[in-house]
Amino acid sequence: MIELTKENGSGYRFRVTSESGHILLNSILFSDAIMAKNVAKELPIIIAAQNVFERKTNHEGKFLFNLKNTNAEIIGQSQLYSSEAGMENGIKNLKTRIDTIDTLKEL
Repeated sequence: MIELTKENGSGYRFRVTSESGHILLNSILFSDAIMAKNVAKELPIIIAAQNVFERKTNHEGKFLFNLKNTNAEIIGQSQLYSSEAGMENGIKNLKTRIDTIDTLKEL
């Protein structure tokens, strides 16, 4: 599921969740709803591109990934994972989820 939320009057972000409700990706903050929706609608194209996942480790040794658009701009971030394998599984789950939902109907 992709849901659009308003963040305390400061902007909008979209969230991609698994069928069980776990957050797979939180977008960056967008200034308006139309911009957030347009980026969300491009997710199938973005996910299919090369080198859009930036894998990282935070200062506590937890793993996460950023999703970048085709211009190498960060558009979203994952939750924290306790292992590298968990992070890779999160990327796989996000790709699968984007392939199985209709972003045009979701938003």
